[in-house]
Amino acid sequence: MIEAPQGELATGERSTRNRVARSILDHGPSTVADLAARLGLTQAAVRRHLDALVADDVVEPREQRVYGARTRGRPAKVFALTDCGRDAFDQSYDSLAADALRWIAQAAGGGEQGEAAVAAFARARMDAQAETYRESLDAAAPEDRTEALAKALTADGYAATAKSAPGPHSGEQLCQHHCPVAHVAEQFPQLCEAETEVFSRLLGTHVQRLATIAHGDGVCTTFIPRGAGTPQNDTSASASTAGRNPA
Repeated sequence: MIEAPQGELATGERSTRNRVARSILDHGPSTVADLAARLGLTQAAVRRHLDALVADDVVEPREQRVYGARTRGRPAKVFALTDCGRDAFDQSYDSLAADALRWIAQAAGGGEQGEAAVAAFARARMDAQAETYRESLDAAAPEDRTEALAKALTADGYAATAKSAPGPHSGEQLCQHHCPVAHVAEQFPQLCEAETEVFSRLLGTHVQRLATIAHGDGVCTTFIPRGAGTPQNDTSASASTAGRNPA
């Protein structure tokens, strides 16, 4: 048996390690078993790559968050991307964006007027994106609208998925496993609030933001009640908790 040259072996290791990190980006915080199943690797191999990624500050272990009733036993350990790990996947213009929003707030007079100006900018930005999303949703059957929105968001770099919501409440969860503006949204939650308002308008129903990457969670999660209707113009129903965890 001919052994692979050291350089090729190192390249292969890096490639697999990148696949592990990318899988966490695309699917959100993941257990060792989840990663092994998705990537076709043994759990021992996944653990080895995760150890290296943790050492490089690309991923971090944490307890799995449970929404609704807890089951017996310790929560499973999941691995989530760190801020450093997220930065590796996109070219960030966070400083420029944050400076621009800060200037908008100051130019408007600061205080409540400044916050209102930033909110107006955030809504205008999301309204422009919403026009593209609306085309996808209008072409989908009512029961497929959340999935259509997830696909539209994924095309914009949000790595979004839609699934049935756990627990007693009937509905779906829209999960965004990546947020290109997460660091800016930490300083300006108006960005998350405008996004949630647009989701409500596009899906024609009240929606509730359960978690956000900007808030420190591993994934942005929005609860959508079952039976979302037609697009609406009233955005006030979802604005109160948009972009902020209810806790």
